[in-house]
Amino acid sequence: MRHSLSGRALRFLLVLIAGMLISLQSGRADTTWHVRVGAQSKDLGRQALAFLPNEIWIHEHDSITFQSGVDEPHTVTFMTPPKTRPVDFTQGCGGAPPFATSPATWGGSGCLSAPPLFNGDTFTIQFPNAGNYKVVCLLHPDMTGTVHVLKAGDALPHEQGYYDAQGDEQADHLLSEADHDGHGGTHGGWQHAATHGITVGDGEILANGGGKSTAALMRFTDSTMTIHAGDTVEWENRDPATPHTITFGTEPDESVLPAPSADVKVDADGARHATLNHPGDSTHSGFIMAAPEEVPFVSTPPPGVTKFRVTFKGAGTYPFICALHDGLGMKGQIIVK
Repeated sequence: MRHSLSGRALRFLLVLIAGMLISLQSGRADTTWHVRVGAQSKDLGRQALAFLPNEIWIHEHDSITFQSGVDEPHTVTFMTPPKTRPVDFTQGCGGAPPFATSPATWGGSGCLSAPPLFNGDTFTIQFPNAGNYKVVCLLHPDMTGTVHVLKAGDALPHEQGYYDAQGDEQADHLLSEADHDGHGGTHGGWQHAATHGITVGDGEILANGGGKSTAALMRFTDSTMTIHAGDTVEWENRDPATPHTITFGTEPDESVLPAPSADVKVDADGARHATLNHPGDSTHSGFIMAAPEEVPFVSTPPPGVTKFRVTFKGAGTYPFICALHDGLGMKGQIIVK
């Protein structure tokens, strides 16, 4: 009789342990991790174009919730060859629809992309299969990261608190790198004709084992410049990754980007050049940017045009913006005497 009761007790204990293991395994499968998408300064002028952190280890069947905390849009995109970045980010993964809906599942092949995320937006992706997966932003080529998905029984190197702290550290570092505009601008002062130059943004690409991140300054270094009629001002984009525009008057329709307006000519050195006769005139530089990497690019306008010049014929005040980043405060004006 005692032997029978002992056997029952043993069987009960084994069932209890098995149930606990199943419960633990189920809890592990339900784990949701968190990654920030981008960071910005209070005035929106400094942007960290990055996944924060840009490297994370999780278990198969875990999920990651990506949350945007910035006004600059970003996508969260996973793709494998032969899929490549589209020229037009609105094409997403090129399917119908081009973007997935949250929550989504990434199995490790093909393409999956969240739509552009703005401040406060979230997107959750589950990873059912072990593997190492590259995540990219379709809008910013030098914004990449890595998700390492381990087998359920493998030990994870870090907990969420570690990633939160690491993300904060990376954000602070990127924003501090973007916090410089020291290119000799006078910030509104009078300049001689030979030095009518404005830096269009600035930036730095940083990399680690997880991928690439970009520290970007979304500002014109001289937001106000005073010149004489007949003078020419040159804008130069010194950001290695982020496109900008110099736009006077009417903004172009998004469908014509990244091309310049029809009035823009090309100087002998390859810089684009426009002439404005009156403050009410319009002109648009098109994308002013370094030649992009990893993506096919239209041959017209040519890639890698980083300079735009405007000759001002008539007196008055000429406001200008970056048509891509005016919402971040990237604006200026030329006062022509």
